[in-house]
Amino acid sequence: MTSPDLPSDSVHPADHRGHLLTEQVNPDSANLDQLSTLEIVDVFNREDAKTISAIASVRQALATAIDRAADQLRQGGRLFYIGAGTSGRLGVLDAAECPPTFCTPPEMVQGIIAGGSEALVRSSEGLEDRWEGGVDAIADHHVSALDVVVGIAAGGTTPYVHGALAESRKRGATTIFLSCVPKAQVDIDVDVDIRLLVGPEVLAGSTRLKAGTVTKLALNILSTGTMVRLGKVYGNRMIDVAVTNAKLHDRALRILCDLTDLTREQADELLEKSAASDLGSAHRSVKRALLMHWTGLNPDQSDRLLSRHQGNLRQARHEAL
Repeated sequence: MTSPDLPSDSVHPADHRGHLLTEQVNPDSANLDQLSTLEIVDVFNREDAKTISAIASVRQALATAIDRAADQLRQGGRLFYIGAGTSGRLGVLDAAECPPTFCTPPEMVQGIIAGGSEALVRSSEGLEDRWEGGVDAIADHHVSALDVVVGIAAGGTTPYVHGALAESRKRGATTIFLSCVPKAQVDIDVDVDIRLLVGPEVLAGSTRLKAGTVTKLALNILSTGTMVRLGKVYGNRMIDVAVTNAKLHDRALRILCDLTDLTREQADELLEKSAASDLGSAHRSVKRALLMHWTGLNPDQSDRLLSRHQGNLRQARHEAL
């Protein structure tokens, strides 16, 4: 693991990283510049197919990460993704999609990228070499033992990510590492170590390709699985969807119609009634609307019942019926 003794203005030693799986040359694309356009597409398609088997090979580790994250968030903890470059951007993207999909408060799932918001649209790759930058990011977010920190580093060596995970462990947080190199090449001390081994890139060293794709798949599974465990899904419906625009309003109505015998007009009326709460939840809620419909409870009673079951609709419905 990268040494915690590196000074804050130090860069990672230039120690020939060509041995890393993500930096090796892919023999199946060695003549990439000589291929026809269709052949280029075919090469990418064959290589991208490897991301599926890579996810399958870490299924147990992903399940463990989901259970650990759900346990901590259930106790009031937060889920942080931290990375640099493409890895950081993917973490920020996944975190940003949780509030509209699952109606989570913005602080529940957060993405941290080296260089801050400017790095989302403009390269700040040099900042990934600062171990102390990762330490500072964890301190700035007041990470505690309740929290979960997912360090994302395709090539595995990013000092910024290693510093963040080391500081998180000091603070007692649950730590998860996502990387695309084997443990034998980069070792690290974390609670859950997930290695997404997709092999060398079509374009040597360009980890925005297969490595980025498999990382996105893993984050999709991690965040969605965690939200399922937190009771934000009923069947395969996103019952905590935030009804904040026309598309999401339409989705909310379709969910209500699918799970009940209501017409679209009746579902819309029920959705409006679900917002009439005196408990500080004055927003339209598919979950609350469903419980009201199934039990005859009013919005406030539905909220109290859901609270007793930590927002789990299936458990609340079972108690009421």
